[in-house]
Amino acid sequence: MKNFAKNFLIIFLIFVFISSLFSFYIAPEKEKEQIGILAVVEKINLGQVDSIKIIDNQLIIGLKDGTEVEAAKEVNEPLSTLLKNFNVDPEKLKEVKISVEEDRSLNFWLAALLPFLLPFLIIAAFIYFMMRQVQGANSKALMFGQSRARESSPQDRRNRVTFKDVAGVREAKEELKEIIDFLKNSRKFTNLGARIPRGVLLVGPPGTGKTLLARAVAGEANVPFFSISGSEFVEMFVGVGASRVRDLFKKAKKNSPCIVFVDELDAVGRQRGAGLGGSNDEREQTLNQILVEMDGFDVETNIIVMAATNRPDILDPALLRPGRFDRRVILDFPDINDREEILQVHARKKPLAKDVNLRRVAERTPGFTGADLNNLLNEAALLAARRDKTKIELIDILESIEKVMLGPERKGRVVQDKEKKITAYHEAGHALLAHELAGADPVQKVSIISRGRAAGYTLKMPEHDKNFHSRSEFIDELAVLLAGYTAEKEIFGDITTGASNDLKVATKLAKRLITEYGMSEALGARTFGDREELIFLGREITEQRDYSEKVAEAIDKEISLLIGDAVKTAREVIKKMRPKMEEIVRILLEKETIERDEFEAIFTSGPKVNPKPAAVIASR
Repeated sequence: MKNFAKNFLIIFLIFVFISSLFSFYIAPEKEKEQIGILAVVEKINLGQVDSIKIIDNQLIIGLKDGTEVEAAKEVNEPLSTLLKNFNVDPEKLKEVKISVEEDRSLNFWLAALLPFLLPFLIIAAFIYFMMRQVQGANSKALMFGQSRARESSPQDRRNRVTFKDVAGVREAKEELKEIIDFLKNSRKFTNLGARIPRGVLLVGPPGTGKTLLARAVAGEANVPFFSISGSEFVEMFVGVGASRVRDLFKKAKKNSPCIVFVDELDAVGRQRGAGLGGSNDEREQTLNQILVEMDGFDVETNIIVMAATNRPDILDPALLRPGRFDRRVILDFPDINDREEILQVHARKKPLAKDVNLRRVAERTPGFTGADLNNLLNEAALLAARRDKTKIELIDILESIEKVMLGPERKGRVVQDKEKKITAYHEAGHALLAHELAGADPVQKVSIISRGRAAGYTLKMPEHDKNFHSRSEFIDELAVLLAGYTAEKEIFGDITTGASNDLKVATKLAKRLITEYGMSEALGARTFGDREELIFLGREITEQRDYSEKVAEAIDKEISLLIGDAVKTAREVIKKMRPKMEEIVRILLEKETIERDEFEAIFTSGPKVNPKPAAVIASR
């Protein structure tokens, strides 16, 4: 696009130049009055002519009143002969000053040169642009192996990112302060013979702020920052990726001290010699070049290589050995305090109403990453703008949470009364079991308004973050998941497809309790199944059995037993608390939504303890 604009400007200037030449040639400044020879003879005889200038076949007659007129004579015919043929008075002619001059005006030169110069300019311009295209193709071919890394200069204060812009991740910041100190004052370390880690690997789920943290390190150290994605190294031509790696580190050495950041390192750093159909030679050559460049740093080279990935398990072991990426920084999902800090950072440029309590928002967003929280506040701002508000209110943020988790409301969806009633009993069953079982989370909201593909939903949130979960909590969760299915069967004597997603989630949870968590009383404390992953395809596609068919049959029986016990528990609670469920259904059919305060008012029992991680149960 830049070359196109430059070429267009050059062509435009040439066009303007040629147009100017033609304008001078075609449109003179001011034309003099043209008269014939007879009029010239008459003015000479009357004594009105003061002078006559002869320029080729043009006569410029200066009159005694100060004006000038022009006349044309025949080519190659002298003026004296012409006047004599017209019987001009000789006495009057003696009073006229006659002079002969050469034509040196622009018109003369244009008339002489333009027929030859214009074709020459056109041909020269054509050859010039043809040569530029050929040279551009050659330069692009030579630039094909150059690095495409984007450089952020420390002088760019506008886009500078520091630790103030990165909320949470306190442990990661402490770990990276040593890197910043080394970039600012490397002598302090080298004088003691210390070698700073050459590579720092940022590991964490998508959206936890790995790229932002790397930019913040460069901003704190006030050094150049080169960023590139792992996929930008690999091309279809063998050797291009390795060439780009060499060029990248060459630029980095010239700008030392600096930071080189490789995002999505697993795109180029996967294990070598693995996968279907053999290895990818181009990718492996690129990886080999990265290994060589990182291991080739000397002690005096102040270059820190940072990389980000959410799949450290598939990286080549040579990348993770000491001397390369020998330091690993873990970025996990933010806890409630971190989420509150992240919300405060993203809310800096957003006008919030006085009723907005970011702590409350943080409590209702367990499992959200920094990117999710940024998207949440953006959705709230869009929602407030659609409602013509000048500030973002708490109701906008709470509705945006549900939109991010489940999708937008579909109030315009036509639902029959029967289906609406089935959905109400289904969600009332989920909410009732979640309230009555001690291992379930408190119910925040129950709704039969369609969101996304869900016909209704029960929103449950934990009162605090937890990292460990007991078997009893999972057993209660199974009962809550199957409560909608059980309520439909108890009330209507039949079941619908609305419980299909609940059954799928419950079956997976029961299987994980047995095969991964060792929580089966019959099968004991061991895991079952060894998951295999094809590195070349980049996803988990097979599971290798490390147990017999007899054990597989026992696993199926245990899964069915857990599901059956959960259905039995749900049925007992629904029969016992039938009046409360009917009250929930009545309010849902009337208002379509029940918030936590109104829901708790239906029951007389107090709040429960020991909640587990947040969950949203949606009926489809």
